[in-house]
Amino acid sequence: MMLNGKVVVISGVGPGLGRGIAMQCARAGADVVLAARTESRLSDVAKEVSATGRRAVTVPTDITDDTACEHLVAASLDAFGRIDGLVNNAFAMPPLTDLATVELDEVRRSFETNVVAALRLTRLFAPELSGAAGSVVMINSAVLRHSRRTFGAYKMAKASLLALAQSLSTELGPRGVRVNSVAPGYIWADNLEWYFDYLAGQRGVSPAEIYEEAASTVDLRRLPEPGEIADAVTFLLSPMARAITGQCLDVNGGEYHH
Repeated sequence: MMLNGKVVVISGVGPGLGRGIAMQCARAGADVVLAARTESRLSDVAKEVSATGRRAVTVPTDITDDTACEHLVAASLDAFGRIDGLVNNAFAMPPLTDLATVELDEVRRSFETNVVAALRLTRLFAPELSGAAGSVVMINSAVLRHSRRTFGAYKMAKASLLALAQSLSTELGPRGVRVNSVAPGYIWADNLEWYFDYLAGQRGVSPAEIYEEAASTVDLRRLPEPGEIADAVTFLLSPMARAITGQCLDVNGGEYHH
């Protein structure tokens, strides 16, 4: 029960990693505030959280909108009276194309969700987190560790998010707030399963062969699942990480070493 009695706000909640983070926080003893644009997804995850015995409040939120984010803060405080943790999990994938040809407006939109929105939420929640010696976790990506062609715009955004987390750690540390990042690689969940099925069809092989091919690049020879990424997030939110700030924890099964 590393988060017993804590309240954690999670953005970008959907059926994959967002759900995994919410469930692991609840199992660790936290009540949660679930934020995303799609209300039906929030309701589904909230029911699962409630089944663990913890409370879940859903707040449909467009994190690129100032008023919506201010409402998220107010609704969180109305429900629980305190905030101990914030997980900036929402992201937007820019077009996977070369930087030489990518539409700049698409790059700007990606930065708005991946970076500016994370700064917006963290600034809004900072006063409450300061009073609770709270913790912020940014969900980053293993794209930080490679420069594969067509991933340039995404790497730009995630590298900026890492710089944001490190700078906020320096700014908020004197107020007792820790800011860290988690960088997953492959996450074996619905979206990746769908993509592997698609690749299998394109190449005329089985999905299992696609999985084995991907897993062969990972030291543990398997792809991490959402709950395993969420365990790292839970740890960084907890008092067990009370002397850790400004760090980026790679959770990738050994796909990259850093």
